[in-house]
Parts: sequence; structure tokens; C-alpha cells
Amino acid sequence: MELITYIDWVGYAAMATLLVSFMMKNLRTLRLVNSVGCLLFVVYGFLLNPHSYPIIITNTAIVCINLYYLFLKKD
Repeated sequence: MELITYIDWVGYAAMATLLVSFMMKNLRTLRLVNSVGCLLFVVYGFLLNPHSYPIIITNTAIVCINLYYLFLKKD
């Protein structure tokens, strides 16, 4: 039986955080929680393999988009 590694736990935490973010009714809270989940996925991508570029690039882009809407875009 294979034990779950700390890298796996980072991936599971990222997945759970991202899923929870989509249950948020407040858009600001959704973006904040989603950003945390995406940052965890970026860390996971680096821990998994330095060449996990699709995971790293996609989630970095999502964090940037969330930060733009949270702090720069004014309605």
C-alpha cells in the first residue's frame, strides 16, 4: 500500500480549496478563495515536477485575473 506524500496533500488541499470557492455566493470571497486554491496548485506543480508547466501557467494566470478583478478593476 502506497502512503500519501506531502506533495499529494498539497494537491488535495488545492483541489478542495478550488471546489469550495465555487460554492461562494459573494464574488469577492469566491475570487479570494479561488486564488488561494490556484496558488496551492502552483506550489503543487512545482513540487510535482519542475516541468509541470500547464498546471503552473494556468493557475498563475487565474490568480492574476482574480487579483485584477479584486484590486484593479473598479466598477
